[in-house]
Amino acid sequence: MSMVDLRSRLPALAPSILDADFACLADAVRLLEAHGADFIHLDVMDGRFVPNISFGLPVVSAVRRLTRLPLDVHLMIVEPERYVEAFIEAGATIVTVHAEVSPHLHRTVQLIHEHGARAGVALNPATPLALIEEILPFVDVVLVMTVNPGFGGQTLIPSVLQKVRRLRARIDEQRLPAVIEIDGGIKPSNVGAGIAAGADVLVTGSAVFHADDPAAVLHALRTEAQRAWLAHRSGSSDGD
Repeated sequence: MSMVDLRSRLPALAPSILDADFACLADAVRLLEAHGADFIHLDVMDGRFVPNISFGLPVVSAVRRLTRLPLDVHLMIVEPERYVEAFIEAGATIVTVHAEVSPHLHRTVQLIHEHGARAGVALNPATPLALIEEILPFVDVVLVMTVNPGFGGQTLIPSVLQKVRRLRARIDEQRLPAVIEIDGGIKPSNVGAGIAAGADVLVTGSAVFHADDPAAVLHALRTEAQRAWLAHRSGSSDGD
């Protein structure tokens, strides 16, 4: 598997299929492909690390067969190191594990890279940035949860954006390659705030799949993300 250049796609939309109709999964993937998704986000939940169970390897493998888009696999599971290789074999392009359940995080990140995927580390809303200080130079993605993980359809926690700002400053100061992904409660009305805080990749789920016109929401997300990205990069505060 060749490494995907994450920065070539920024700002990026990574719609989550968690809220899609799984009876029509192929239609959901085609919708995302046709209307501007850069990645497809897959939330794998085990009912232990988070209070819900979603799906596993067969769904990742099925989505891989349906699309050429990069698959952004978010492992909300305990002992993720046991399953990293299998998820990459199933088609994951990016594998993200939670710092809260990965005591040997450097080893896990190495394992992901050794098997040809991009490595991400995720933080829950109340988890401090200090937990990933030592691993930050080695990861490709930092996923900051903007809701407490486990369920779709939640409201973004605004205070978490301050953590995103601090993370952005740290990455820029150290000139690190990691991109920042935010996940939870993202919709057209707050995309600008997320980008202004320093996010590069935006995960959205229920805002798209619960909408009457998902294509229109995807278009609005893309428009707002690009507007805020250009404003942020030019030093404007329009996206705040």
